[in-house]
Amino acid sequence: MKKTFIFAIAVLLISSGCQRNERVLIETGHPAGWIDYPIETNVTVSWWVGMTDKVSSNFLNYGQIPFGKGLVERTGVNIEWIHPVITAQNEQFNLMVASGDLPDIFSRDMHRLYPGGPQKAFEDGIILRLNDIFERYAPNLMAYLKANPDIDRMVKTDTGDYFFFPFIRSGAYNDFPNIQGTRKPYIFIGPLIRQDWLDELGLNMPETIDEWHLTLTAFKNRKGSSAPFTYEYTNHAYTHFFPFALAYGAPRGFFVGEDGFVRYGPVEDGRLEFLRTFALWYREGLIDADLISMRRQQVDAKMITGTSGVSMGALGSRMGAWITAARITNPNYHLVGAPWPVLNKGDKPRMSAVELPFTGVGSVYISTNNKNPHVAARLLDWAYSKEGHMFWNFGIEGESYNMIDGYPTYSDWVMNNPDGWTVDQAIAAYAMSADNGPMVQDIRYTEQQHVYQEQRDAVQLWTIEGAENFLIPPITLTPQESREFAQIMSGIETYVDEMETKFILGTESLTGAAWASYANTIRRLGIGRALEIQDTAFARYNAR
Repeated sequence: MKKTFIFAIAVLLISSGCQRNERVLIETGHPAGWIDYPIETNVTVSWWVGMTDKVSSNFLNYGQIPFGKGLVERTGVNIEWIHPVITAQNEQFNLMVASGDLPDIFSRDMHRLYPGGPQKAFEDGIILRLNDIFERYAPNLMAYLKANPDIDRMVKTDTGDYFFFPFIRSGAYNDFPNIQGTRKPYIFIGPLIRQDWLDELGLNMPETIDEWHLTLTAFKNRKGSSAPFTYEYTNHAYTHFFPFALAYGAPRGFFVGEDGFVRYGPVEDGRLEFLRTFALWYREGLIDADLISMRRQQVDAKMITGTSGVSMGALGSRMGAWITAARITNPNYHLVGAPWPVLNKGDKPRMSAVELPFTGVGSVYISTNNKNPHVAARLLDWAYSKEGHMFWNFGIEGESYNMIDGYPTYSDWVMNNPDGWTVDQAIAAYAMSADNGPMVQDIRYTEQQHVYQEQRDAVQLWTIEGAENFLIPPITLTPQESREFAQIMSGIETYVDEMETKFILGTESLTGAAWASYANTIRRLGIGRALEIQDTAFARYNAR
């Protein structure tokens, strides 16, 4: 009865716009006590979410792990976890939508994976608009968004609508949720190189494209590397931020040019020069011959065994994992971050694989099939409370972490797991900071996840001032724009994928005339109109 009374009073105060209550919210920093957890409910919420491989390597279901059990215990809401097959998530989601058999809530990057984005999904009757629900049942999230207007602008539409509980990467943690002004750019992917090979061969760290060519050649001829450079060519995130392409100012997809307008990398002049360079390196045997078909496990094996000496990847799941595995048999294995390549000595990199605090990944939506959306909202809103923030990021105090001098420090069980689990695997059993979800990711997770000094050094090396200015924020297309954009880009992306593969493999010419024909084809397919749509949506975003 007490919990129901507290919640009813809170809802009454919020809906009445009580000024006194607003002052309390500002002064306290978070609306602790508005909703008393765990709540009393017999409702079970079904949650469709892909299970990260960090968990699936040791468990069958989120309900089996301390995180899943603790979430139910602390919120009072029972959860039915539904995990799609990780390699068939898109197909299974589409079938689920077509059948109308939707779960209560689902985790999905609808900005990128649903034609028309969240707005279209709402108009299609798949998800709920959450403005009223946020105001009545999500005071913790609303407090965070009010304290962080830059984030608020990212997670709402041009018309001011909210459709999801967001995953936010934060570069600060003081006074949660009043995090303001100190957020750092978030970067965790970049070029990697064997420093021990450089030392053995008497080579300096390569910086320019010409120096990279000399280094890769030395790795091939003097170290006997059969694939000096390897990486996951099929990984979209890696391909877009490919370091050698960024040196030419021509990433794989859309970006904001220095003139403030949206550009498309594959038709930029710099893309031609990058492809000519990369195709030459491929012919010279400096690039993995199996590049086009490479998957993560293959890259892992080549980087760990010394078949390859250069790659690109994430600080934890690639760099950290490779160092740990390789040093079992080779204690001298020394993998470090390399600087973003430039064209000329003395140039400063302008682009990197930096990410915005919100990208769309990890968002959670309430479906129109949900008969109790207020219960789902209260379940999800807890993650944005002070207590929920600590649980989602660090797990259970005394088990997965301990407070030491005010700092949530992961336990020895996490950092030196007795069963041989990686740090990420151990964290993922207790918290979602190792992956994503409806939460604000705490930078203190990242600080501890990087157990090697090489990882911490790489973060500093890869951080380029102003690189985030080239990123397109989460813009919103109208349904009509979205349909037109999707139709145009479907043809363009297929054509670009096909032709760039041929250019790299050398089965298609890269003469000036061939390139002109290629670029003209992209223009005929409608890239001009696609850029116009992006620019219009970008202008609307800036006006929010």
